[in-house]
Order: sequence, then C-alpha cells, then structure tokens
Amino acid sequence: MAKVESFTLDHTKVLAPYVRLITEETGQKGDVISNYDLRLVQPNADSIPTAGLHTIEHLLASLLRDRLTGVIDCSPFGCRTGFHLITWGKHSTTEVAQALKSSLEEIAYKTEWKDVPGTDIYSCGNYKDHSLFSAKEWSKKILSDGISDQPFERSLV
Repeated sequence: MAKVESFTLDHTKVLAPYVRLITEETGQKGDVISNYDLRLVQPNADSIPTAGLHTIEHLLASLLRDRLTGVIDCSPFGCRTGFHLITWGKHSTTEVAQALKSSLEEIAYKTEWKDVPGTDIYSCGNYKDHSLFSAKEWSKKILSDGISDQPFERSLV
C-alpha cells in the first residue's frame, strides 16, 4: 500500500486550529500543486458535526477562491476536524491562514442563508444536511481559539 502523509502525522502533537503545508508536488511540465492541512479543531478531542461542516465546506469553496489565487479544491477530512486545500502554485502558510481567518469571519458574522451556495436538490448531493447556525457557531469558536500558521506551536495570524 502507498504511504499517505496524513496517516504518518502524529495527531497528538499538533495544536489546532492551524494551517500546515502537507506537500508541494511538481508536475512533468513544471506546474506546482500545493496541499494544505486546514485543521479547525483539535484531533481526537473534538469534531465538527456534519451539517455544520458541510455548510462550512460550501462556503469555503467560494470564499477561499475570493482570497487566494489558484484554488483547485477544498475538501473536508473524514474525521471532521478540518479540510484539505489544494492549490496551483505556492502560498505561505501565513497567507493561507489569513485567508482562512477572513473566510471564517465572513461565515461567523456576515453570512446569511441566501449566501450559502449549493443548498438545493439540484446542486448538492445531500442538500438536507446543512446548518448555517452550526457553521456560524463553529466559525466563532475557531476564531476565538486563534488560527496559527504553524502546526506544532501557536503562531497566530
């Protein structure tokens, strides 16, 4: 079996919330793709309920694209503690953490239901499993904990 980096990470040593660069891969034509760990809650200590995480996912899909160039995808971890962010090119973890912080501030304090994309039967594969209330409350909690641009020490942005 191929080795998966996230399964080699010691989840007892990280200090969430944080942004961590997982890897930068260079393709055959020189294009760089970066993979980031956007860890919102402490692994094995907490997890975001699916409806709230689902709504955060839909919002981050747009909000991070508004704040960072080259966003390819932002997908939740199955453990419900955060997201993978995949981008073309390179961004510093500080830049990504600032974009994440700004996005969560928008979710927590400005977003209304009408602003959440992809919440009907035509545009979402599980459209009944959303909660803006939960997304807002979790965003506020994450912001109050502070977002670090380092996974093993608190270096808040």
